[in-house]
Amino acid sequence: MALYKSRRIRSRRKRKNQFIILTFIALLILFSGLFFLFKFTLRKINDHLNRKAIQKTASVKRRAVYKKLEKTIYIPILMYHYVEYVKDTKDTIRQSLNINPYLFEEQIKTLSEAKYTFLTARDLGRVLDGKRPLPPKPILITIDDGHWDLDTDILPILQKYNAHATAYIISGFLNTSDFLSTKQLQHVIDSGLVEIGAHTVHHAFVKNASLKTIVYEIEESKKMLEETFGIEVTSFAYPSGYYDLQSVQVVENAGFVTAMSTNHGTEVNQENRYYLNRLRPGGRVGEGLLMWLAEITLPKNK
Repeated sequence: MALYKSRRIRSRRKRKNQFIILTFIALLILFSGLFFLFKFTLRKINDHLNRKAIQKTASVKRRAVYKKLEKTIYIPILMYHYVEYVKDTKDTIRQSLNINPYLFEEQIKTLSEAKYTFLTARDLGRVLDGKRPLPPKPILITIDDGHWDLDTDILPILQKYNAHATAYIISGFLNTSDFLSTKQLQHVIDSGLVEIGAHTVHHAFVKNASLKTIVYEIEESKKMLEETFGIEVTSFAYPSGYYDLQSVQVVENAGFVTAMSTNHGTEVNQENRYYLNRLRPGGRVGEGLLMWLAEITLPKNK
């Protein structure tokens, strides 16, 4: 009887201890959940306040700067990624974004002989700010990402025709496989023909990203390029052309003067200076290229 009673007491104690442990675990889970909920809510509030501050700063800049060129102008901004002879037939992405060097040269030659004025993104910003007049037959050549062919294939063609261009560099990819080395990019900069723009640190999408990610990718890419090469970086290109209101405002607040999207068109104005339209020229050369450009731009500027 005493043994049975002793077992019952031990059993009650065991259940009591189990209850205490389970209660402690449940409270720990509850408080942990509340803590993470609090942190999440606090982060959202901070993001909201930071976003409001960014919007306020951006709107002040608009009032201070956007008083110059109020009309819409029409400028073709041509977009390139790779200019090379692709050897890997399985690299379908590269092939889809590539144009062979002989076609690129034919396009630059066509534009040069047709007396187009090759502007850089900085030049375009000055036009928008009323600091320089719109030249006759303006056009921009833009190259995204910063692959090695910018130095080996593109630059010699630009030098041959004395054509200016703007290259958007993924700052964190320099000195890695398939991308420019710092020495190569310095060679491009020293040519005086290529303006350098920022294209994030890691080619990260900034649309719908956290504010922390957006600010880092945009501001740090500008800082890295400026400090490494001793240049001023005033233009930005969104990876894959993806942007939203928040990323546009961060770009403006970071001190960029213009930014490129992949939207199709030629309209340039104060409203879209931070998500400018661009065109893919494809394989058009000669009269075909000139007729295409005339149809979508020149009549509208008259």
